[in-house]
Amino acid sequence: MRRLVSVFLLGLVIALLPVGPARAYDLPAVNLGATSFLDGAPPSGPGLYFQQYVQYYTADEFKDEDGDRALPPFVSKNDLDVWVSLTQLVYQSNQQLLGGGKWGLNVIVPFVSLDLDMTPPLLEDNGTGLGDIVVGPFLQWDPVMGKDGPLFMHRVELQMLLPTGKYDNDKALNPGSNFFSFNPYWAGTVFLSPKWTSSWRLHYLWNAENEDPNTSFQADDSQAGQAVHANFTTAYEVLPRQLRLGLNGYYLKQITASEIDGRDVSGREQVFAVGPGLLWHLSPDSHLFFNAYFETAVENRTEGERFNLRFVHHF
Repeated sequence: MRRLVSVFLLGLVIALLPVGPARAYDLPAVNLGATSFLDGAPPSGPGLYFQQYVQYYTADEFKDEDGDRALPPFVSKNDLDVWVSLTQLVYQSNQQLLGGGKWGLNVIVPFVSLDLDMTPPLLEDNGTGLGDIVVGPFLQWDPVMGKDGPLFMHRVELQMLLPTGKYDNDKALNPGSNFFSFNPYWAGTVFLSPKWTSSWRLHYLWNAENEDPNTSFQADDSQAGQAVHANFTTAYEVLPRQLRLGLNGYYLKQITASEIDGRDVSGREQVFAVGPGLLWHLSPDSHLFFNAYFETAVENRTEGERFNLRFVHHF
C-alpha cells in the first residue's frame, strides 16, 4: 500500500500537480487557472511585461481512478498545502511574421513550497525550491475591430517546460518533474458586447521520459501520458475601464496511458474547477487579477481549492 500511495503522489506539485502497475499519477505542473480574463492578448499592447503570480493550493482529498478515496483507512490525516510564486517576463513585439501575427517570447520562473502533513507519515515532500522553468515563443494577432471596439483577439504559443526544478526520486512530492514537456496552447477572447467578454486557453501536453523515476516504481524509466487542459472565463465590466467581475474555471483530462519501462499502466488524471474572479485595472499599464477555484469530478489526483493573485505591469 505504501507503494500505491507513493505512486499516487509522484510529481504532484501545484496539485498545481500531481506508475506502479495499477495506477499512474505523474503529470507535471501545468497552467490550471493561473491565467483568466482577457487572455487573448496582453492587456496593454506591444512591449515588455513583468508579471508576478502568487498561488495557494490546499487539499485533503486524494482520489483514485474512480474518484474515490485513494489512501488506506489507517491514514487519518493527509493535508497538502502548496505555495507557488511565478515570476514572468513577456516581450510582445510590433513586428509581423506569419499571417500577420506579431512575434513574442514568454519566460516563467517558478518557486514552489510544499507541505504535506500526513498521519502516519508515509510520504515525504521535497520542501521548497525552484520549479520547472517555462519558455515559449508565440505569435500574437491584432484585435479584430468592430464599430464599438474589439470583437476578437487571439494568440498561439509553443510552450515548453524545462526540467530545471528541484527533484529527488526518494521523495513523493517534488518542485520539479525531472522531464521535458511540450505544452502548446491557443488563447482567445471574444467580446460578446463592449462590456461582456469570454476567454479561453486550450493546451495540449506531451511529456518526455523520466530516466530517474521515483524509487517506488522499481523501474529504469517512466513516461507521463498525454493530456489536454483548458482555462475558461467570462467577465462583465462593472466599472468602466476599472473593474471586471466574472466566473473562471479549468479542466484537465489525461488522454493516453502513462508508461513504466515502456508498458502502459492504468489510471488517468482528471479535474474540473470553477469559481469567482475579478480583474482590476489599476492604470492603463498595471492590472491585478484574482481568481478562486473549487475542484470537483477529480480522478487520480488531489481534490482541493486554488487561489491565484496575479499582478501585470507594462513598461
